[in-house]
Amino acid sequence: MLRETGNPLVLEDVEIEQPRAGEVLVRMVGVGVCHTDLGVIATAAPEQLPVVLGHEGSGVVEAVGEGVTSVAPGDHVVLSYNSCHDCDHCASGINVHCRNFVPLNLVGARLDGSSPLSRGDEKVFGHFFGQSSFARHAIASENNTVKVNPDLPLELLGPLGCGVQTGAGAVLNSLNPEEGSSIAVFAAGSVGLSAIMAAVVAGCSTIIAVDPKESRRELATRFGATHTVDPQAVDPVEAIREITGGTGARYSVDCIGLPQVVRQALECLQSYGVCATVGFQGMNNEVTIDQGHLLFGRSLVGVIEGDAVPGDFIPHMIELYLQGRFPFDKLISTFTFEQINEAIDAAHHGEVAKAVLTFES
Repeated sequence: MLRETGNPLVLEDVEIEQPRAGEVLVRMVGVGVCHTDLGVIATAAPEQLPVVLGHEGSGVVEAVGEGVTSVAPGDHVVLSYNSCHDCDHCASGINVHCRNFVPLNLVGARLDGSSPLSRGDEKVFGHFFGQSSFARHAIASENNTVKVNPDLPLELLGPLGCGVQTGAGAVLNSLNPEEGSSIAVFAAGSVGLSAIMAAVVAGCSTIIAVDPKESRRELATRFGATHTVDPQAVDPVEAIREITGGTGARYSVDCIGLPQVVRQALECLQSYGVCATVGFQGMNNEVTIDQGHLLFGRSLVGVIEGDAVPGDFIPHMIELYLQGRFPFDKLISTFTFEQINEAIDAAHHGEVAKAVLTFES
């Protein structure tokens, strides 16, 4: 539980409701630590506290509410972002742009303002991304619960619900690069490395990883990058142009959201070219670009959750994993649930590619 902004999380016992209609009670087996969690820890307003975070959960269904038909007690599931499944965008298959995305995912409560968690008379925000999975049990929605094969390593699957999905989906869904094309990925954390693995799946022939940390550049090479660039040693835009024979990359992915990096990810493109920005530095994050780069056929597109419909894309990633083409499990370093603050610190300082908390069976 986060009780004070910027402080370590604390382990506390809370009361949890039984699932309401359309809801699912899940016993957690694993949960990833995402940079969105870190952002809330650092910036949460007093009225958002106390809150249980966590939104890359995987576990076993223990109970279901009225009307739930897609999962049953005993099923193994991965939890992803929540969507209403009722609005025009959800009906069109663009669930990431659900009209209720913000209240369903970022507030920490149900649409009616209630929370499934409490501690005596104290309300605890416990529906973050429709799950709040930094807990031994979570109430999720049927809409953000994806059934998976029980033979899979369940404790490792949680990151498929957000971080891995975001990087891989930005490439495979948003950009959909042609076989043999070039792509540059800025920031080789878990999202960027997932994008690199997806670029390999897509058949990109030139895959360039841009990251100031040597260890991350080495990881990027292991996961399929054909070239790496240290942006502290050289101008990454010029380096990418040189690697691509002077033309620039056809595609790029910004995985950090720093204004200067977004601009570099756009300016490294050839004409025409497309940059997908998935990095997040807060809702107010002004970026200055040269309009001339857009006029000559370059595009800058914002991407949330890899433009993925979790019920379709999570099984697709799992199938690629089973084929040996998407080794996302190699990104993961595990910590016990009681080591949550150590895991958060390791993720914050880039000491691990992807931290995952595991629970006793």
